[in-house]
Amino acid sequence: MPIPRPSQPADSSSSASPFYPSRRRLLAWTTLGAASLASAALAGCSDSAHAHSGAAGAPPESPSDSFSPNATLDPKAISALPSPAAASPVAVRTKPVFKVHDILPDAPADAIALTIDDGPDPVYTPQVLALLRKYDIRATFNVVGIPGHAHKDLIRQLAADGHTVANHTMTHPQPLSKRTPAEIEKQITDAQSVIVDAGAPAPTLFRSPGGDWSPTIFAAAAKYGMIPIDWDVDPDDWKRPGVPKITEKLMAAHPGDILLCHDGGGNRSQTVDALKTVLPALKAKGLTFVTL
Repeated sequence: MPIPRPSQPADSSSSASPFYPSRRRLLAWTTLGAASLASAALAGCSDSAHAHSGAAGAPPESPSDSFSPNATLDPKAISALPSPAAASPVAVRTKPVFKVHDILPDAPADAIALTIDDGPDPVYTPQVLALLRKYDIRATFNVVGIPGHAHKDLIRQLAADGHTVANHTMTHPQPLSKRTPAEIEKQITDAQSVIVDAGAPAPTLFRSPGGDWSPTIFAAAAKYGMIPIDWDVDPDDWKRPGVPKITEKLMAAHPGDILLCHDGGGNRSQTVDALKTVLPALKAKGLTFVTL
């Protein structure tokens, strides 16, 4: 769920990123051991109004969609995670990747990339995976650590199906750039540990929540061998504006575009319904889906 911003910023490397109010109520990382939360079972990322009750059906619609992990991790579960494997640092960038060919210069000229954020979710991620299999498309999933730890089987399935699994922080804090360097690094390393522990390759891509960047974030991602990725086609599907609006924005994609969608963080039924139309239609236009 991105912070409102120009669709194609010239550079996101300023040392003081402007503050934007968070769209998502986030559990404070410092309250992990609080007694009031200790009994909560780990669940997928969603607003409390959308919490999954365990039923197979979709959570109800709501006019709001604040992102919040609705349960926390026992600190012992965090300490038991493996440390991220040593990765060769990459060059520190001054802005994220906005276009396919910025990261894949040899990709086909008609290449586009579908990126999917905030999962895995036990309701919507399987539906998205089924569509991708149906149309023989590979995507890039930007995984949040808390739901990832709860649904390791889905992370394994993402990797098994040939999708790229990228790091999208542990708790999805916004704005990430306002956290201390140590907090930023912990968000990245904890999510990296969850993903590797689930059985996926160590991510080499990092997406900051809301597309919020700073020199500290770029340096932390590079330290763990990850390239920062952004997007340039945003259908605002997290707002649930209606299937026609999501479809219209995605259908406007051009060669080289990176598309943003969501499979977690709330009710994603509109996103799924839009993709049923968009995926075959974009392929019919001659565009080639690639993973980043």
